[in-house]
Amino acid sequence: MSTEHPPPAAPSAPLPAAPLSAAPSTAPSALRLEPVTPSNIDAALELKVRPDQERFVSPVVKSLAEAYAYGDTAWPRLVYDGDRPVGFVMAFFDITFYPDRPGDLPRSGLWRLNIAAGTQGRGYGRFAVEQVAAEIRRRGGSRVTVTYVPGEDGPEPFYARLGFRPTGELSGDQTVAELDLS
Repeated sequence: MSTEHPPPAAPSAPLPAAPLSAAPSTAPSALRLEPVTPSNIDAALELKVRPDQERFVSPVVKSLAEAYAYGDTAWPRLVYDGDRPVGFVMAFFDITFYPDRPGDLPRSGLWRLNIAAGTQGRGYGRFAVEQVAAEIRRRGGSRVTVTYVPGEDGPEPFYARLGFRPTGELSGDQTVAELDLS
């Protein structure tokens, strides 16, 4: 599950789950996000999604290169369950998608979400999205934006279960969806 490309911008992811609420759900205390550091970068680079999901998401190595290139707007984090990294999430903050359009306000949201193949379906993706939403709220934001590659077996149902709704926009070949945090 993931957004594939960064939003376009000048340089400077059974029974449906309930949508994200204004407050994050109660998650086991073992779950946390940590910055990518020299001590965990190898673990980050080893995270792989299922082979059938690779067409929907870039590998972590590309995300880390983009985080370096987009420094101030990228927020890369590893998802841990206890001492074990189980995923990678990268948020973006305050990017204007269409700088040439009057009134296009800066957006913040989910740039990339990679949950390791053997750990999917355990709530790690939801936890990561909730943490990104909490960080956006902390920074004064009221919506979370995500872009994703549409397609069979893609991430759209996951995002829809969390309450994301397509805006009708496209970012390149990706669907743009948003979650209202107010």
